[in-house]
Amino acid sequence: MNKKNFRIRLEEKKDYRAVEDLVRESFWNVYRPGCSEHYVIHILRDDPAFINELDFVMEQDSRIIGQNMFMKTIIEADDGRTIPVLTMGPICIANDLKRQGYGKALLDYSLEKAAALGFGAVFFEGNIDFYGKSGFDFASKFDIRYHDLPEDADSSFFLCKELKKGYLDGISGVYQTPQGYYVDDADVEEFDKQFPYKKS
Repeated sequence: MNKKNFRIRLEEKKDYRAVEDLVRESFWNVYRPGCSEHYVIHILRDDPAFINELDFVMEQDSRIIGQNMFMKTIIEADDGRTIPVLTMGPICIANDLKRQGYGKALLDYSLEKAAALGFGAVFFEGNIDFYGKSGFDFASKFDIRYHDLPEDADSSFFLCKELKKGYLDGISGVYQTPQGYYVDDADVEEFDKQFPYKKS
């Protein structure tokens, strides 16, 4: 990866369809037949919890090759407090450029910007082998539980990174996924008709 041949900037309205195309291609048949992530990002842009200042695209030779975004959410602490935190994603890199360092460059840039805006911690569902390289750890180590997950269930997918050291000290509680991430399969299917046909 040549770091001089890309730039990271805020997403603009004119980028929306190219970003949705990118997300669709990246997530197609990864976690389920087809995917819903391109519709999720389409919906989240209008969500009150969406953070425009943390809505990034990575561009190379006028082509959008990556994207990342953040949402505001909360931890419902066991002592009754409500702790503001971030959740992240979808995040992706174009299929032909994966495993070349672009994803980590985009991720690290995004996290730096989130920290600069004063946010305290980020939660994410992902693979520790990749995200651990950017400072994420298992959320269970911070005593934060994933909502609706049985106590004996595997929570190794649920990751956290403190943006302010000690932000989660003395806090235990339940992370709440923003409602905007929950979409109806029928709505996804209808939205997907706007894109070229892909076999799932």
